[in-house]
Amino acid sequence: MFEIERKFLVDTNKWKPSSMGEKIVQGYLSTDKKRVVRVRTKGEKAYLTIKGEGEGIKRPEFEYEIPVNDALQLLNLCAEFPVEKTRYTEMHLGKVWEIDVFDNHNKGLTLAEIELNDETEEIGLPEWVKEEVSFDKRYYNAFLSQFPYTKW
Repeated sequence: MFEIERKFLVDTNKWKPSSMGEKIVQGYLSTDKKRVVRVRTKGEKAYLTIKGEGEGIKRPEFEYEIPVNDALQLLNLCAEFPVEKTRYTEMHLGKVWEIDVFDNHNKGLTLAEIELNDETEEIGLPEWVKEEVSFDKRYYNAFLSQFPYTKW
C-alpha cells in the first residue's frame, strides 16, 4: 500500500476548527529514512505504522491496529519527544483535509495534510493554506520527534 500526501502550513488567523478534534500521541521506534516505525494512540484506538522510503510525495505505508495497552508500553520505548497534536478534519471542494494543531514540544505549529489518489492529482487550496512543505523534511512527524518545532 502507498501513501500519497501533500503538507501545507496553516494560517491560523484564517482557519478555525469546524468540528471537534481528536487527540493523537505518537512516538517513533525507528526514524531511519528507509524505514520509519511509528506507534500512535488516536482517541480510543492505537496503531503501529511502518513507512518506507519515499519518492517525492509517495511512499509505502502499512498500518495495523494494536491494543491500546501495547501502544502505551511501546510509547515508553520511543524517542525523547513524542509528537502530540489534535487532529481536525475539514472538507474543501470534495476533499478531506486533516489539520494537525501540535502541542507540547511542537506547540505553535499547525499543518494541513491531504491524501491523494495520484501524485499528479489537482487540488484546490483552501484560503487558510499558506506555503507547501511536502518536501521539507523538518515538517515530517518523525523529524519533529527528534528536533521539536519549539527548538528551531
